[in-house]
Formats: sequence, C-alpha cells, structure tokens
Amino acid sequence: MQPAHHQSYALVIDDHPMVAQGMGQMLSQLSGVSEVRHVVNAAEGLQTIAALGSPLIVVMDFWLEDGDSTHFVTDILTLAPDTRVLMVSGDSHPALPGKVSAAGAHGLIHKSCTPDQFNAAVLAVLSGSPWVTHEAPDKAQAKRPAAAQLRMSGNDLGLTQRQTQVLDLVLKGKPNKAIAQTLTLSEHTVKEHVTAILQKLGSTNRVELITRMQGVDLILPTVAAD
Repeated sequence: MQPAHHQSYALVIDDHPMVAQGMGQMLSQLSGVSEVRHVVNAAEGLQTIAALGSPLIVVMDFWLEDGDSTHFVTDILTLAPDTRVLMVSGDSHPALPGKVSAAGAHGLIHKSCTPDQFNAAVLAVLSGSPWVTHEAPDKAQAKRPAAAQLRMSGNDLGLTQRQTQVLDLVLKGKPNKAIAQTLTLSEHTVKEHVTAILQKLGSTNRVELITRMQGVDLILPTVAAD
C-alpha cells in the first residue's frame, strides 16, 4: 500500500542540528509548508519519504557523516519524482555545482548565505528554476570534512572520456609530450584537449586548473576512450 502523499511538508537532511533548525524555521514560514521534518542522514530521509510520501522540497547537506550525499539524489527522486531537491554546503569548491547538477538536484546554495538568499533559492527551486550560489560571500575556500575527497567523474565535469584521461595526466604534472606518448596521441591533439579542458573548467592555465582541482578525486573511465 502506497503512503498518502503529504506534499505540504518540507524535509531537511543535515547532521548539524543548529543549522538544520535554522533552515527548518525559514522553510516553515513559506506559504504552503505545513510542517518541516528533520533527519540527520539520507537513509532516514528516504525512510521518511517512504512513510509520508513526497515532500514539497528536500534540503540536503552536500557533506553528511558518510561523505558526499549526491548519490542519494537519485534515490530521493525515484521515491518522490515531483519533489524538488536543494543542496546546501559550507564547501566552496568550484567543482560542486557540476557534481550537484549531474546528480539531478535542482539547486545548490552556500551555508553562509543570508536568510533572504536562502528563501530566494527555495522559491526559485519550487517554481522550477535552477539555483546555484556556491561561493562564500568573502570568496574564501571553505573547508570540507576532514580527509573528505570530492569524487568527480569526467561526466560530472562536462568532459569526454579522453579529456578525463588527459586531465588526470595534467594533474599529475605531465607535459603534453608525455601525455601524447602515454595515450598514443599526437601532441597537437593533446594540446587541443588541454585547451578544451581549461575552457570547460574555467581556468586560464595549468596552474590555475590544478589549484581548482585540489581536493577532487578524479574518477577515470573504466573503458578505453575513443
């Protein structure tokens, strides 16, 4: 028997009680939200959805106790396809928006945002518009949980399989000639791939690219690239 659908509630998934309470209070003031449920991990969130039906919105922390929570987005949307998912994070890493978007979430906002910004993000996501504000106001690089690595595939970053292989070697400090030899490509082709990677990842040179990719665990293709 399917649970009754109570699409007037909001669900907050965050393992920091004070942060969750603050977001819950703001959500409870929105028109159409009758109550706010709070759980500390994604598994409890899925159990809540299974029991209560689809919430209006799920606000979920990117970094939970078990690490990156984006792999739960698919599970949430499978149970509640009409639910909107807004992710929040204190991490300002430039790769987060791509990771969140690739997971199927509808928005991302930094935890240091103002209440007005949070409300604007929630309303935008509920109306069907995407929302991405992932940088702290002071542009400082916020810390992620100790030893946490942001696992990113080439697809998450908008790269082809071959570009992902090239990026991996660039991040290891390999020059174009060595990359060409390793991947059996011409230096000209490698140069074109590197140029495309820089453009896609918003970097002007290799040093900036390596800096932007710090803390990212790049997932390499499991099959040979074309």
